[in-house]
Amino acid sequence: MDPVIIVGAGPVGLTLALALARHEVPSVVLDEGPGKEEQRPARTVVLREDTAALIERLTGFPISEAGFRWAGWRSMRRKQVMREIRFGAGGSEDAESVDGTDRTGTPAAADFPGDAEPFSAPLHLAQHVLTSALRGALAGERLVRIVSDSRLDSLEQETTGVTAHTRGPKGTWWRGSYLVGCDGPRSTVRKLQDIRFPGRTAVERHAVAALRTELPWPGEALLHRTPPWRTSGPSAGEVTARPLADGVWRLDWLLPPGKDLVTPDLLVARVRETLGGWSGGTTPPYELLDTGVHTVHHRLARRWRSGRVFLAGDAAHLLGALGTQGLDEGLRDADNLAWKLALAWHHGPHEALLDSYQAERRAVVAARLRAADQSLPLLRGGGGLRSYVPGTARGHDALLTDGHLGQGPLGAPGSYADSPLAPPYAEAQAPVDTAPGSPVVDVRVTAEDGSFVPLRERLGRGVLLVVLIAPGTGVWERKHWVTAGIMPRLAAAVTALPHPAELLVAESYPGAAAHTVLLIRPDGHLVTALSGVRPADLYAAAEATVGGPSKTEATASTG
Repeated sequence: MDPVIIVGAGPVGLTLALALARHEVPSVVLDEGPGKEEQRPARTVVLREDTAALIERLTGFPISEAGFRWAGWRSMRRKQVMREIRFGAGGSEDAESVDGTDRTGTPAAADFPGDAEPFSAPLHLAQHVLTSALRGALAGERLVRIVSDSRLDSLEQETTGVTAHTRGPKGTWWRGSYLVGCDGPRSTVRKLQDIRFPGRTAVERHAVAALRTELPWPGEALLHRTPPWRTSGPSAGEVTARPLADGVWRLDWLLPPGKDLVTPDLLVARVRETLGGWSGGTTPPYELLDTGVHTVHHRLARRWRSGRVFLAGDAAHLLGALGTQGLDEGLRDADNLAWKLALAWHHGPHEALLDSYQAERRAVVAARLRAADQSLPLLRGGGGLRSYVPGTARGHDALLTDGHLGQGPLGAPGSYADSPLAPPYAEAQAPVDTAPGSPVVDVRVTAEDGSFVPLRERLGRGVLLVVLIAPGTGVWERKHWVTAGIMPRLAAAVTALPHPAELLVAESYPGAAAHTVLLIRPDGHLVTALSGVRPADLYAAAEATVGGPSKTEATASTG
């Protein structure tokens, strides 16, 4: 069968190519650029825990070591510390400042909960570092071909495949089984398919600077609202400082609405003023590495699938206000789409499965955009959620913290609870702390070869995962329990599933009772949890997960 054509060689397109290769699906990546990305320290990405794990699994590169995991999160309003969250190996701790006051001795403005909240430290790195890691992994990948200086200018599709033409030094016709547009906000693929891209323009503007310096809170990200010093030029009601590797920080100043010009002199003045304000009035030494203006748009494509053509990443959606991360969502697009395209590529068209990509991912991003659009009037000028969220500084701070740290409606990983792939209700369903459709928790599991591995390491290989919760199995060698109790019956049920699956065993899982059986998709979302071995229910859930039998399989069964 022809390869999948991927238009665009940014992080989303390269991630999709790697993910397809892990599923043994070839692809051609059409890159309109020269094959190298400009190094811009001020252009950075924030990855959540699961998307960082996705990149490391695909590339084999320790991306966490190339970036920087924040030691904590601090938010301030004027001179008051509103909130401090410290990240650590055991989770996070939400607490007020050490002595119960802010840095100036003023009592903190909010009462802080004593219980830890489920925040994990985000990973912050320059985008060119991420892109380089992906290109490095693809350099030796036999199933992926990257063609530089190739700009798409026409596209045709029929029932059996897609034909694309590129112009430039290597202009030619390309034949593919499917085509995915990962070609950014001005997507040629989207325009050629006549797909509308409605939304809002310039919902936020930020002046941005990357610099090397020392700040009073090493390794901690800071959100400072209404800083007490007088700003240079247009008022900056909000500034964030987010640490990167090697002592570098990215600073973002929220700009007022409009198109006021941010000159180099104005930006330097703002850097000096801000650093001095945080350091007791004296500007510390700093090295300015890069500057820019970042404009946030909110847009959502009407359709993400048109026959054999799909959209992903910025070609399908634009978001980023209030700390939300558009690239993180684009990587989730690639992870969701890869295993579905692979199944269709290997086993014939699965229309319900392919349709589910739009149904799942578009719904999640639409909900994220709605939450941001409803919050923006409250945080930037009244109205919006005022009747639902207390109009206090702490209520505003909680919304912004959610966006920046990946929690709540603004930031939490999306759930596919309403997916068309969701299985029918079964009486044997068992309660666990992960809701069906949500990403699973990364627990230690015993693989079929007896090795102990993180659950996330078994994702992305095209198979379903079946996990038995069996307390005590971790202290015995696999040979002692693999043929005991319910294991033989469960192993037989897994072998009989309509799609290949791997049987794993975990000593525990949050909220799961002993002998609970979890069914997990290749992209790490929970399908269902069953009480004990239920072959019929497990089969029905697995069949629903892959969209039912393919056309090829259905034809063979009726023939």
